[in-house]
Amino acid sequence: MAGDVKHDYHLVNPSPWPAVASFSVLLLTIGAVFTMKPDAELFGMTGFGNYFFAIGFIGLIYTMFAWWKDVVKEANQGDHKPVVRIGLRYGMILFIASEVMFFVAWFWAFFDASLYPKMPIPNFGEFWDIIGNDAPWPPAGIETFDPWHLPLMNTLILLLSGTTVTWAHHAVLHGDREGLKKGLWLTVLLGAFFSCVQAYEYAHAAFGFAGSIYGATFYMATGFHGFHVLVGTIFLAVCLGRAYKGHFTPDHHFGLEAAAWYWHFVDVVWIFLFFVVYIWGGQ
Repeated sequence: MAGDVKHDYHLVNPSPWPAVASFSVLLLTIGAVFTMKPDAELFGMTGFGNYFFAIGFIGLIYTMFAWWKDVVKEANQGDHKPVVRIGLRYGMILFIASEVMFFVAWFWAFFDASLYPKMPIPNFGEFWDIIGNDAPWPPAGIETFDPWHLPLMNTLILLLSGTTVTWAHHAVLHGDREGLKKGLWLTVLLGAFFSCVQAYEYAHAAFGFAGSIYGATFYMATGFHGFHVLVGTIFLAVCLGRAYKGHFTPDHHFGLEAAAWYWHFVDVVWIFLFFVVYIWGGQ
């Protein structure tokens, strides 16, 4: 028939989500700027930043849900042929590579400030509360975490979660649906447990974000990692829900594979954080 598809590629249907996402990001950005500058005016108005930010954030979250729902629907309809899945894999690999460079920036900031202390920044506080390359470690006034307490516990939790998500992936390859569910359940619970331990750690920290570069780089690096753990946990929870609906098969399970790749990336970043920020940084 004239309408039959005669190639292995998938031509997506017209979708509103790219436009909705762009408009939501625009509102989110404008709202963030005017929230940080509450006295700034736009068309003679002030104090609207919070509303723009909230509308943009809600719109972006809804767009993510709806757009990914459409992608899952396409996969279940058989639109994701092998050549399409290759493109999806390349996209996920490039995304993870961009995330690696994102964390390189925070490691760079930590090493630059710790190995090459500089002059204090006016109105901010001193980098390590001392000037010169013979700065003591840890910085003056900073009581670092004991790496062999909560940080070690979180390291073991993430390493264990890496084995359970591998179990889930191995199970789906062999058609073991019960093993898939059990592996995902354990991984999601371990991810949530990690977030709870980190929240407890932050609540009992002896230093804050402001006042020193050590505190700023510590919370930026570990905080963004914690955010990635949260995103990965949600990613895996969605895969768990799809597993109960029977979406994954031994030959068609890219969503789970992408979630496993992302989770292993989160594991590796934490290993670097544990050795650099907690062990070396706490000496």
